[in-house]
This record gives sequence, structure tokens and C-alpha cells, in this order.
Amino acid sequence: MLFALFFLSFFVPGFALAQELPRREVNLDLLVQELFSQQQDKDLPYEDIYENLLQYYQNPINLNRANREELSSLFILSEVQITALFEHINRTGGLLSIYELQTIEGFDLITINKLLPFVTVLETGLQTDRRPLWERMLSEENNYLLIRYERTLQKKKGYLPPTIKSNGQETSHYKGSPDKLLLRYRVAHTRDFSLGFTLEKDAGEQFIFDSKTHRYGFDFYSAHFQLYDKGRLKTLAIGDYQLSFGQGLIAASAFGVGKGGETITTTRRSDLGIRPYTSTLESAFFRGAAATYTLTNTLNLTGFYSRKKVDVSFQLLQDSLDQLNEQISLGDLESSSLQETGFHRTSTEIARKHNVTEQISGANLAYFSKSRRASGGFTVFNSSYSVPLLRSDAAYNRFEFRGSNNLLLSGYYSYNWRNVNFFGEAARSQSGGLGLVQGLMASLTSQVEVAMLYRNYARNFHTLYGDGFSENTRPINEKGFYTGLKIRPASRWEITAYYDRFRFPWLRFGVNAPSGGEEYLLRLLYKPSKLATFYGQFRTENKELEEPGSLQNIPGLELATRRNYLLSADFAPTGRLSLRSRLQFSSYNVGNGERTTGYFLAQDVNLEFRRFRISSRYAVFDTDDSENRQYVTEKDVLYAFSIPSFGGAGTRMYTVLQYSFSGKMDVWLKLAYTHYRYQKTISSGLEEIQGPRRTDVRAQVRYRF
Repeated sequence: MLFALFFLSFFVPGFALAQELPRREVNLDLLVQELFSQQQDKDLPYEDIYENLLQYYQNPINLNRANREELSSLFILSEVQITALFEHINRTGGLLSIYELQTIEGFDLITINKLLPFVTVLETGLQTDRRPLWERMLSEENNYLLIRYERTLQKKKGYLPPTIKSNGQETSHYKGSPDKLLLRYRVAHTRDFSLGFTLEKDAGEQFIFDSKTHRYGFDFYSAHFQLYDKGRLKTLAIGDYQLSFGQGLIAASAFGVGKGGETITTTRRSDLGIRPYTSTLESAFFRGAAATYTLTNTLNLTGFYSRKKVDVSFQLLQDSLDQLNEQISLGDLESSSLQETGFHRTSTEIARKHNVTEQISGANLAYFSKSRRASGGFTVFNSSYSVPLLRSDAAYNRFEFRGSNNLLLSGYYSYNWRNVNFFGEAARSQSGGLGLVQGLMASLTSQVEVAMLYRNYARNFHTLYGDGFSENTRPINEKGFYTGLKIRPASRWEITAYYDRFRFPWLRFGVNAPSGGEEYLLRLLYKPSKLATFYGQFRTENKELEEPGSLQNIPGLELATRRNYLLSADFAPTGRLSLRSRLQFSSYNVGNGERTTGYFLAQDVNLEFRRFRISSRYAVFDTDDSENRQYVTEKDVLYAFSIPSFGGAGTRMYTVLQYSFSGKMDVWLKLAYTHYRYQKTISSGLEEIQGPRRTDVRAQVRYRF
């Protein structure tokens, strides 16, 4: 993709490695844009993935102490490059300077500049800071307070005064204001400590103190404290944290990107263990304590415990919530399911806030060879809920999780032999369902890389915190084989491609029969100079869907075909000005039915001065239906990630302004405007806006102590 130019104009400005190589402020949205697929059919936790990459920027990896898992999770280095780095460190005793990367075989200037914002090299002889922890925290440069405000200027239906229905009840409406607020503080130092808290109120939520509904001012609170490398205690986490073991079958914590423009490095999950949680997503994290203890030079033992309140939606057989308590039995429920939106705006959403207690406990034993070529481990993961979870009584839910307890066991490995990395994980849930991932990544030559991955998730394999490589949103009821390829035929060219074939052995929502499909992508990138990048990408997905009108007991399937085309061009005529053009086009049809289409065309202009930056876009879009909605990454304020979707026909404009008042304070302002043609309303339900226009404002202030 043309994101290499994005890296040049924003992410890696400056190629003169003969001079100083400082860490520069990085636009992570450009990196994430390359990793994600252009047509998002899967509900990926974009913000959480972005936050995890952001943590590496805030706390760069010390290359002299890094492990393979940390470097792999950056999605920048190939296995050959990582192996070459370790061999150089073992041979020389450690890097003395970041400049040494230029002397390592396989490290070109583009790769080094991509890597710079995320890594550091501590010079030989640098003594460990032995001052008390509180003194180190007070003097830490990575110490900031951030405040963000957001609002849609047009009034949505949910904010209109409620009316009284015929039964005497009020119509559903948002209880709070349309303002969205975020307050975040964090101070951290690489491999030493991390302390922070996050407070958030979503639009529509009340700023209210009411213990009966579990509301205490802000709607969401998160805090963490984490220590590293204190003797044999490798990691200690108190508060909110994430876990990532093996290939993510039972604990992944948003480190799985899935299929996208990067066809090699994203196939393998990274075994990162415990990491702080700093996102605003109100699910997929753990709250309690976790610790990793070094048993020997090659063995680490991790124990973890989490207890937090979660949102569960109930449907009782008596169709009444009066009996809702922690003694509900499976027979009392018609259905109950976890709600992960984190919204508490209406009476219904407020009623289910933190109404069930979730407890997680477990352990992990990990092995890392002294040569850094082999690793593996075993994980025990137990989850329990104060009220049983039960999916609705539909055929496709027959093998879904039912009950209040789920015990998972898994074993995983990773082994590097020459230029090949073999990896895999096998897991078993309490139901007896098995999950399996087996893969390899290889550098056949310095110009050719290949990745292959086989996965097999049983229809009764249950994992609530897992995110193994899959076509489905969750790793369940799926078999598939993925092949990725990356070729650099010349210094200025790159070809990437993948082919994925998958099968769903049991029914799925909306498909009353076993089904399957295939997907493939081809991308051609050309980089004629340091200031220009061009690429084109083509992606096709063929997936079986239920034929309209088929009988429930005599299902029929037909093939749905989705095609996506992408052209992008980046050019930086001066050091202050960069331009980016983008064209997306898609088509969709089912069987021999009518073919529908959609497109998105955008032009970006970005200016950068000493204290002032401005990023702007003008775009037009036109789609026939929801199947052709266009997903496009946007520039946003620092630490925010935006990937809106566009349906219908209209124009999109936005401007992001940044000004640095001093070395301490930065201010951002984003103004986004969308105008829809041929529409009298925007969106639906309580989000409905009367009229064809929508204007969003986002303001942010960061103060560095």
C-alpha cells in the first residue's frame, strides 16, 4: 500500500542517519491503516489495538533487553531481521547506539526509520536509577495529563424530550448530555514502572452520583500500577491490565490484527504476558492483580486474578426483571448475554450496568531458551459469572457457551530454525471443544517472505477473552488455511498477497446450514523516491450465504461476492507540505442478483511548521447499499483513532489543528463535517439526526509535567 510514503511524510521524516536519530512524534493511524483490511467485515477492537501500539511509542523497547515477542508485536520486523539483530547482540555484547542498526544485515533505512519511534538503546555502562520510586516518577519525562472533549453539534433523536406512550411509560431517550469527556493521566518509564488512570463519559450518559445504578460521576473509571524487573519479580500489575499468551486462543487482549494489507507479520500473535490497560473500551480487560516471577533463567511463572462487574442483558422466562439476583438458575432464564458496548445512556442500558460479577483466575508457565530461538508455555484460565450466561434458543446457538463457569487449558510454542519461525497453540474449553492454530513464517530469500497458517476451532470451543486468527469475529466453528506472500523484486517495488480458504462446519447467524468461502488480496507498491509512494490493492471475498426464501428445514446456499479496489498516492513536495490522494471502490452481489457498488475519493493536504500543524481532507462518496459502506482511516487528535464508515452519497471534510504553546502544553482541534445528498435524516433510532448534515467537534489538551 502507499503507506510507505505516509511513513516518509509523517511517520519517518528525515533519512539522514549520518546525523542525530531522535525519537519523533508518530502518527500511529498510518501504521494501523496498513495493518487493517480495507473492508472491515469483522468487529475488530480498533481503538484497543491502537492503544497497544501507542504504549510502545510511550514506552519504547530497549533493544538490548527485548525478546522476540515484543519485536514481533510491532509488525515492522521480519523474522530474519529479528534473528539477525539477536545474533549481532550476542556477538558484540549489546548495541552501543541506535546507529549500529545500519550495520546489521537486512536492516535498510526505511525499516530503521519505521522502528525508531518504538525502540531505544541504553548505552553500555549506564547505571540503573537507584533513586526511590517516587523520585523517579516525579522526574520522569513521560508524564502527562490529557483532557478531551467531543460533541455532535446537530441534535439527535435520543436527546429530544421524551413522550408518554399509551401504557403510561416514557419513550426511550438518552438521560445525559451529548458531551463526551475523557480525562487521562499517565507516567511511565520503560521496564521500570507505569502508573495511570482514565475517566470517561460517553455522549448521552449522565454525570451523576447514584450508588443504586453504579454511577459515580464519570461512567467509566480505569487505573493501573505496574512494576518491572525488581529482582526475580519480572512484572507486577495492580488494577487494570491485559494478558497475552501464545497465539491468543484463550488470552489475546486486542493484539490480534487479522487479515489486512500486511500479509506476513500479522498472522502470528505475540506472547507478551502482562501489560497495562489504558484504553477506554469497557470490556476485554482484567481488573485485579497479576505477577510474573522468574523461576530460572529460562522459566517464568505468571499468576493472575481479576474480579469486576460486567453488563449482562437478561430475558427471564416470566419476562420480568423483578427476580433478577445472584441466585438465578439456568432454568429461570430464556437468554442472557454479555453486553460489551459500554454505553449507559437509556433506562434499559442503565438497568444492566454492572449487574453481574465476573471472576477470572489462572496461571501461565512460560519457557524461553537462552538462544532466543525457542519459547513455549502452558496456560490455565478459569472464568466464572454470578449469573449463568445463555444464548437464545436458536439452532445456530446450539453449541454456544451455557452456564456460569468455563475452564480453559492450552499449550503453545514458537521455534526459529534458520530463516523459518514455526508457531502454534492448542486449547481445550470445559465443554470439550478444541481450538488449534499451527503456522509458520519464513524468509525464503532476502526478497521473498511467506506465511502459512491452519486453524481449526470446534463448534463448542468457548473462549471469552481469546482472539485467535479467524474469519469469524470469535474463534469458534471454523476451519481454514491462510497463505501470505511478500516479494521485493527490486529496491523500489513490493508485492504482497494472501489467499485464505475457510469453512464453517455448523450453522451461523443468518445461515441455516454449514457454509464456507475464500478470500484473496493482491497489493502492488512502487516507491520511486523518498518523497513519493504509489500503490494499488485488490481484494475479493466469496462467502456462502443463505438463499432468500429457503425453508428452515431445507436450507439453500448461494455465493455472495465482495470486491474492493484501492489506489493511493503520496507526495511530499517540501518538508512542510505533504499530499495524499485516495480512491476506494467496491462491488457486491449475491448469486446472479443485481450488482451494487460504492466508492470513496479523498484528497489530503498536510502542513507542518515549527509549532503549528494542520491536516485536512476533502472527500466524496457514493454507495448503493450498506454492503458497500466505505471504511477509511482519518487523521485525528493525538492518542485517538478514527475509522468511520460512509454510506449513501455525500461529501466529507475535516481539519485537524495542532499548536504547541511550549515544551509543556499542546492543543488539538478537529472539526469534521459530512453532508449527505438525497437524505432527509441521518442514522436511525435514537441516533437519528433530522436533516442531511452532521458536524462533529473534538478538542484536546495535553500537559506534560
